[in-house]
Amino acid sequence: MAAKQNDAGSILDRITDLPVRKSRGRLKIFVGYAPGVGKTCAMLSDAHEEQKEGIDIVVGYIKHYARPYTAALLEGLELLPYIKISNKESSTKEFDLDQALQRSPDLILLDDLAHTNAAGCRHKKRYQDVEELLRAGIHVYTTMNVQQIESLTDIVYSITGISVDERIPDSVFDSADQVELVDIEPDDLIGRLNRGKIYPEEENTQAHLFTKEKLTTLREIALRNTASQLNRIAEQISEQAKRNEFDTKEHILVCLSSAASNKKVIRTAARMAAAFHGHFTALFVETPEARELTSKNKAELRENLRLAEQMGAQIATMYGDDIPGQIAEYVKTSCVSKIVLGRSPYKRRGLAKSNVSDKLTALLPNIEIYIIPYTQSSFYKRLPFYEKYPLLSLADTIKTIAILAVCTIIGLWFKYLEFREANIITVYILGVLLNAIVTKGRMYSAIYSVMSVLVFNYFFTEPYYSLQAYDSGYPVTFLVMLAASFMTSTLTMRVREQARQSAQKAYRTEVLLETSRKLQQAKDSPAIINEMAHQMVKLLDRMVIFYSVDQGVLLAPQFFPKKESAVDPGVYTGGNERAVAEWVYKNNKRAGATTDTFFGAKCLYHAVRGGEQVLAVAAIVMDEEEPLEVFENSLMLAMLGECALALEKEKLNERQQEISMQIQQEQLRASLLRSISHDLRTPLTSISGNAGILLGNPEVLNEEQKKGLYTDIYDDSMWLINLVENLLSISRIEGGTLNLNFQAELMEEVISEALLHVNRNSVKHVIQTELDDELMMARMDSRLIVQVLINMIDNAIKYTQDGSHITISARRERHIVIVEISDDGPGISSEEVKVRLFEMFYTADNIHGDGRRGLGLGLSLCKSIVNAHGGTIGVKDNIPKGTVFYFTLQAEEVNVHE
Repeated sequence: MAAKQNDAGSILDRITDLPVRKSRGRLKIFVGYAPGVGKTCAMLSDAHEEQKEGIDIVVGYIKHYARPYTAALLEGLELLPYIKISNKESSTKEFDLDQALQRSPDLILLDDLAHTNAAGCRHKKRYQDVEELLRAGIHVYTTMNVQQIESLTDIVYSITGISVDERIPDSVFDSADQVELVDIEPDDLIGRLNRGKIYPEEENTQAHLFTKEKLTTLREIALRNTASQLNRIAEQISEQAKRNEFDTKEHILVCLSSAASNKKVIRTAARMAAAFHGHFTALFVETPEARELTSKNKAELRENLRLAEQMGAQIATMYGDDIPGQIAEYVKTSCVSKIVLGRSPYKRRGLAKSNVSDKLTALLPNIEIYIIPYTQSSFYKRLPFYEKYPLLSLADTIKTIAILAVCTIIGLWFKYLEFREANIITVYILGVLLNAIVTKGRMYSAIYSVMSVLVFNYFFTEPYYSLQAYDSGYPVTFLVMLAASFMTSTLTMRVREQARQSAQKAYRTEVLLETSRKLQQAKDSPAIINEMAHQMVKLLDRMVIFYSVDQGVLLAPQFFPKKESAVDPGVYTGGNERAVAEWVYKNNKRAGATTDTFFGAKCLYHAVRGGEQVLAVAAIVMDEEEPLEVFENSLMLAMLGECALALEKEKLNERQQEISMQIQQEQLRASLLRSISHDLRTPLTSISGNAGILLGNPEVLNEEQKKGLYTDIYDDSMWLINLVENLLSISRIEGGTLNLNFQAELMEEVISEALLHVNRNSVKHVIQTELDDELMMARMDSRLIVQVLINMIDNAIKYTQDGSHITISARRERHIVIVEISDDGPGISSEEVKVRLFEMFYTADNIHGDGRRGLGLGLSLCKSIVNAHGGTIGVKDNIPKGTVFYFTLQAEEVNVHE
């Protein structure tokens, strides 16, 4: 990220401002079997035809070697300016991906799909630029030669003797929407070369490729692969049939190693998987020896792993020291049908003649095993002795000397007791076991074994206190003792190593299970990310940074440092790093350190994806840290998958709650419309009918009849006014726009004010007030509490018989005032009705009530007002009969000095 990315702010702006399209672009590849067949010209000719149809076309990058006929075809096409990448040694011109995305044409032309970009570009390879263009919805025309397909590398090398350095994964070629083979006779192509129409003379470095035999073979390969790709495109028409076919597919397994020649094995397995239309899995068995690999071998292993991923393999890892046994176990549990292995032609030295393939044949007699020969004689090149043991540990050296001294003292005691020499030898062998347990490294066990033999010879063989031995059998005893010591120490070290492996595996498994449990218990998205980040720090022992996503925007980073870390987190969230996180979010791809995209970044960025949607971006700090191990990487991906599921579940729950709320609101609206349309029709009809009678026949009505009609109109209009007031009050309270004016008020005055506005039918009932204290005061908004009392008293008047007794009482208990409205009516017998009385639009089915006025807003409004005052409201039975409605308010002290 050097030359091009010197301005952090501009990079972040360019990433953030990139246009986003939902539909994916289409890819057309012009394929040739050798340079000079006319791929670029064919692409430019097609572009001119598309331009005539009104397609917006831009030339992104064309390498034409100053050929006049190629330059002529560029006329009339818009050329996108190149970006100049300057390094210490030289400068080069490259395709400007960001400018192409900003320009956002319908179609862009790019030469040389397998090109390797200069250091400083976002991606290492041009095909990665193409993938980003396609994700942005831009169609791409591009060119390549058939020998640049990854799986054909070894075949092409065997034909031409030329190693192709610039290659593309098979998946890129297979994903093309259209493939066009640009063909020419080999003789004509050779003629072009001789006339200087392919390369300038100073750049003609591949002249030995242009022989008729080689070109004919390459042409055959190109025809066959193009036909296969066209067949794959045709098969995609019936997607359902293709899905049904998956159930009977072959399952190809390839075994990964750190050998450079393992790439050939991977490519062969990939071709087999493509030929059989089968599943493809790459298995790596991590053994204790993997810790002793050289840095070169570790880098080679990572390259092989990346190649397997590019070839479409699913990566699996297992841990143990028995490679054939681990492979056999995986094969049995994963329904593998074919295994592809590599084997050196060199014979093994030593006693062990069998190899992995022979053991697998014995363990899996019914599985087909394919052996791919290679030239490298060993999978592992272990660290040299001076690197494995650079310095002797003082602590382990003291332990070794102490154990040897203790064993010698015990041996001298046994000698004093006249025990046999075999007992003394057993003591030293026990010392070997103890030394192997308490020290680190096999070298201490080896040193102890040799020293124990020398000490035994010095103290316990004649002549004593010398390294000579008179008895002819002593040398054999020494050799047996030394061999037993070595074997014992080796077995002890192996057991300890297996214990360490088991503990490490158990720890990682525990972290994974603990992660799943904690994510399930997390209550919301921030808690999920917090738990996930802490588990990743626990697993990887590295700083982790999370970028949450809210409404399509990447939020500020959250830092989760490892224990005792003094590093400033801001170093890893600057403009460049933020730009990588933005790119990962927009493209749903990993990027950063150890990848081919933004490979100069200090962190490795992964998208936490739920399907095609990115739910968060996780960054693992890799600056000056070793790359992740294969097993660690697999566990981390599994944990991120768990995190994605948890975040997706949380979003689904939120969406479900929104839907439930919308359903409730819709039900509420429907109930409101239904209730209003039903309950308003009767009073409005009464008002309009009575008014019509008064207007049409005033002379035939006496004064008493007119007064009755006036009274009915008044009652119905007041009912409508109260209904509207209740609706407005409820909407203000629920919307939070009602301003409460709390003051200390006398309960007697509030109750008296409410009785002035109750239903006129109150004269048919006996209403009385009972107060424990005439000066009782409560903290309230008197206007709203008056409305509560009116609704409750009207409710008692409505649902009780004429002549019933209604009592309004108030009493104080400690810091609250309890207000009760009791009656001696028929009461409410159903407990279910009591529970639902305060729900909006609910009305009790009572024959004494006025059915036309059953909208059910009064008690719901009372509950909202009382709750806003911090009180409680309820209903209970009145003994011996009737109902009691009650609510509470905060009591206030009377100031007698006012």
